[in-house]
Amino acid sequence: MAFFQKFFDYFRIFSDRKLLAFMGSGLIVSVAYMDPGNWGTDISGGASFNYDLLWVVWLASGMAMLFQYLSGKLGIAGYSLPELVKEKLKKKWMVLLYWILAEIAILATDLAEFLGIVVALNLLFGIPLLFGAFVAVADVLIILLLTQKKFRALEQSFIIFVSVIGIGYIYELFITKPDISSVVLHSVKPILTKESALIAVGIIGATVMPHALFVHSWLIKNKIISANFGSRLKALKYHLIDNVASLTIAGFINAAIMIMSAAAFYNSGIKVATLDQAYTTLIPLFGNFAAIVFALALLSAGISSSVTGTLAGQSVMDGLTGFRIPLWIRRVITRLINLIPVMVAILLGIEPLRILILSQVALSLLIPLPLIPLIIYTSNKKIMKELVNKKITTVFAVIFTALILGFNGYLLYQVIFQGVGI
Repeated sequence: MAFFQKFFDYFRIFSDRKLLAFMGSGLIVSVAYMDPGNWGTDISGGASFNYDLLWVVWLASGMAMLFQYLSGKLGIAGYSLPELVKEKLKKKWMVLLYWILAEIAILATDLAEFLGIVVALNLLFGIPLLFGAFVAVADVLIILLLTQKKFRALEQSFIIFVSVIGIGYIYELFITKPDISSVVLHSVKPILTKESALIAVGIIGATVMPHALFVHSWLIKNKIISANFGSRLKALKYHLIDNVASLTIAGFINAAIMIMSAAAFYNSGIKVATLDQAYTTLIPLFGNFAAIVFALALLSAGISSSVTGTLAGQSVMDGLTGFRIPLWIRRVITRLINLIPVMVAILLGIEPLRILILSQVALSLLIPLPLIPLIIYTSNKKIMKELVNKKITTVFAVIFTALILGFNGYLLYQVIFQGVGI
């Protein structure tokens, strides 16, 4: 009886106007799970291993949903993850070291987004990669400048970005006609080999992204401060709905990228090694329009996830150092730093898709940086009070963390002791 009462309570909340006012943060975070890093790992995974790694996509999406729920809950409790880390570490050298590692994670994230935009500009408009790199420096400046005084407008703009990506992949799935029985089978059948370990770890890094864990608590904290959503438990219900709805959409899009790649490339015997190869291969198989939709969705993914990355960088800097700068300055600095490796890679002819994959592997190795303190803090009743994790929540969080560490450890073992190249 209590279960049904709880169910009806959540059903009634959908008619609450405050729910619509609350929703938006989950959407901003969700684009981190369909950014160019996901494109790189999912396209490589589908083209090289068919549907074999689809279970990793669903697993990573489920883990990300739980961890983002914890991050948002920390924000409802009145904290951002970076500021709590600073408070608990106390020693300046430890805070400085943590900040440097967090910035490295954000740079690795931005590198993937940067490359995605550069490649998309090349595919759509024929802009050379080198010139595209300079154009992409200003990718999100217009969006940030237009919405700098209206954060709600920024949240609403993400509806457009996510819609472009989602509709694009609905169309791609429709024309590639994947094998539904294989999709279902490999969604629940774990297959992992030493050859696919790199891609599997990259998928996890591209989905359970460190910067997204930092920024969600910061976004929710600022939202709670700026508006009255009632009790903290009521706000938690809003957050749960926002989190589940947004990340479910992201999870399906993430899976759709791999399913499309497997259906279009693997089943045609085509080993896709580059993003532009994926684009050009779609033309003879499914026509020009399919390729254009692919490139437009990639551009949308790159720009939207860049905004999230910028906000994450601000949350980390604000929480760990107390130093604040305008978002557009933060964006320019980050992009100029990443302009160096991107230009070097372009001049040396290094394939962007390979860089995308390796950047996501680096992110997976850095996931424990925000994840371990997040679990510790949300399990602490002194910090969370009535929002403290239930035991079952903490148990699942610890199990998922152990799985991520296990994937990372397996890859490192293969590279160090088995001589598997990356």
